[in-house]
Amino acid sequence: MLAAAVLGAVLTGCGTGSPGPGSGAGSGEGSGTEARRSPSAPVPSTSATAPPSPTPVPTVAAGPGGLTPVFERARKSAGGEKVVALTFDADMTADQGPRAARGEHFDNPELIASLRKWKVPSTVFMTGRWAEEYPDQARSIGTDPLFEIANHSYSHHAFSSPCYGLPTVEPKAMKADVDRAFAAFAKAGATNVVPYFRFPGGCYDDRALRSLGPAKVTAVQWDVVSGDAFATNADAVAEQVLAGVKPGSLVVMHCTRSAAPTTEKALRRVVPELRKRGYRFVKVSDLIARR
Repeated sequence: MLAAAVLGAVLTGCGTGSPGPGSGAGSGEGSGTEARRSPSAPVPSTSATAPPSPTPVPTVAAGPGGLTPVFERARKSAGGEKVVALTFDADMTADQGPRAARGEHFDNPELIASLRKWKVPSTVFMTGRWAEEYPDQARSIGTDPLFEIANHSYSHHAFSSPCYGLPTVEPKAMKADVDRAFAAFAKAGATNVVPYFRFPGGCYDDRALRSLGPAKVTAVQWDVVSGDAFATNADAVAEQVLAGVKPGSLVVMHCTRSAAPTTEKALRRVVPELRKRGYRFVKVSDLIARR
C-alpha cells in the first residue's frame, strides 16, 4: 500500500482533514484481509437489504456474528490470468446541492464515455445523492452491461470518526443511509446494481461493520490508490496507478469533475499500458468471484 500521506491526499476527494485511528482507510483493509463484520438501524420507506440482481452476484461470506465482510483484492487468478478492476467513486455529499445549482460538476460524463469507447468494464461506487442529482446518468450507467453500480452511501458522511473532516453517521442510522442510496438507484432506473458498499473516505471500524450486518452487503476497499483526488498532473496519477497494479488489484479513482479533474486524461495512458502488459479489465464482481 502507498504511504499514508499519499492516501490522505487521495481521500480528501471524499472529505478533508485526517482519518481516525480505528478506520480502515490507511490500508484498504479492516482486519487485514478480505474479511468480516455486523448489526442495526432504522430505515426510511426503502428496501431492508441490497436489491436482488437478475443473476447471482458473488459476495464474501459474513464474518463471526454476521459481521460485514471486507474485500480489497483478489488473491488468486484462474490460470494465472492478469486481471485488474478499476473503480470510480461518484461522490456527492447530502449538502452539496446548492453547489451543484451554482454550476459545480460532481459528474464526469467524459470519463464514462471514454470507458465505453475503450470497452473497459468498471464498477461505479455511487452515492444516493449523486443519483438524485444526475438521474439520467445514473440510469445510463446502471443499465449498461459494461458497468455495475455499487453503494457509496446516500450522504457521503463518515461511518467512523474522525474521517477527513466528514460529518458522521450515527450507528443506528448507518443501514438506513445505505438503504436510501439503493432506493435512489432504483428510482433513477438503474438495474445493474450490486450488493457492494464502499465506506466514504474508506473509514470504518468494527462498530460500523456490525451496524451494516443486516444490510447484507460486502464492503469493498482497494489495494491501489490512484491519487486522482484534486490532482492536477495526469501523468503523476497514471504513474502511481501503473506502479501499484498487480494481478488481482482493485484501483480506487473518482468520477467527479470538480474533485478529480485529471482522471480521464490519466486513463488515456493507464488503459493502453496495462493492456500492453497483458492485463484484462474486470468489474469488482468478477474479482470477488476469483478470490
